[in-house]
Amino acid sequence: MNIPTDPGFAPAAPRTTEALGLSPVLVTDILLKTMFRTGAETAPEIARRICLTRALTQTLIDAARTAALLEATGTLHAGGSGEMGFRLSDAGRKRAQDALAQSEYFGPMPVPMAVYAEQVKRQSLRNMALTRPQLTRAMGHLILPPSLIDQLGPAVGSGKSILMYGPPGNGKSSISNGIRDALGDRIYVPHAIEYGGQIISVYDPIVHSAAEETADDPTSLRCTPRHDARYIRCDRPTVVTGGELKLDMLDLVFNPVSRTYQAPLQLKSTGGVFIVDDLGRQADPPQALINRWIVPLEEGKDILALQSGEKFEVPFDTLVIFSTNFHPEKIFDKAALRRIAYKVRIDGPSREDFLKIFALVAKRKGMPLNEAALVHLLKVKYPTIGNVYANYQPVFLIDQMLSICAFEGIAPQMSPELIDRAWANLFVEECEVEH
Repeated sequence: MNIPTDPGFAPAAPRTTEALGLSPVLVTDILLKTMFRTGAETAPEIARRICLTRALTQTLIDAARTAALLEATGTLHAGGSGEMGFRLSDAGRKRAQDALAQSEYFGPMPVPMAVYAEQVKRQSLRNMALTRPQLTRAMGHLILPPSLIDQLGPAVGSGKSILMYGPPGNGKSSISNGIRDALGDRIYVPHAIEYGGQIISVYDPIVHSAAEETADDPTSLRCTPRHDARYIRCDRPTVVTGGELKLDMLDLVFNPVSRTYQAPLQLKSTGGVFIVDDLGRQADPPQALINRWIVPLEEGKDILALQSGEKFEVPFDTLVIFSTNFHPEKIFDKAALRRIAYKVRIDGPSREDFLKIFALVAKRKGMPLNEAALVHLLKVKYPTIGNVYANYQPVFLIDQMLSICAFEGIAPQMSPELIDRAWANLFVEECEVEH
């Protein structure tokens, strides 16, 4: 997939301590903790660790030296870099240890919540102009009726919630992934954000896919980073959850050992897609899950709470996709359904589309088509289930036949007999099982 160039919402690197928007005490504590934990000794290495410019890092070092928290080693740093080394003084080491007792967080300077909220607005997915060709290309690996693209296009382009429902095995998860791919561009995700002196880690390499970039030379005072290094340039994120989703996974996660916070799933997905797959299979009822999303979906903001009980707002800029095999009216009340902007039914394929899918899967898996086998499948087997087709069935049947061929020691092939043997595993036989 071709990724567009940066659309121009890169955050500028702060040049002064005031521009950081953080309390001087917090900034100094992170500086000292980072040096204590990583052993960084030179300004370029410290700048890389705390994700600030070399010039601003030197300003922080000078201030810490004035406060007798750091001291120069008095010699150029080993390794031929020509850089002066610095180390914690006794007072600096004690302060670092005291700060670590309050919070183990060290490393990249956090971004203040208000600053982060402005960045979210600049790179909002609601500012994207998704076109039919973009969505069609992203769905190119799927056989879909044109009417479905007609429905999905405006829904995705709105950046609002989508409920996809219909019988199982018809590609709701694949369509969700195709929507994710259609977004295409990149945004800036902070390592961490700060609110009320508390630091919340946001960047997660499991969720966020960082773009490869050439590092700036940290030793140059005239170096101008392409963007604020407290952010990582990433593909628009996608969080996929299924039956394991619980309501408490949407709250801040506090680690009592390190005394640090981890962003909840929906905050990590800001600027991207949050997919709730298999809705109705979670331990919490679907109505409770929807109720948790009502304020974020309607107001574009979420409410989180610290360990102290203090509540605060965070931006909510996420395309939420709910996918379920249940009929919406069976699991939601009318008020909840009204708050979901788009409802899209995903049905099984027509016979024509089923044959297209079957042929594509067979070609991809190296299975030669056989006319007699296909006629047997369509004329004998499918009438037994009312000619109801599903998108997962071609893959299932062809994989079954390939396994049978491997077991029997014959070349990959299909025949009416092999169709019958594969079909026997497609459904559970209705019978009484003695216990």
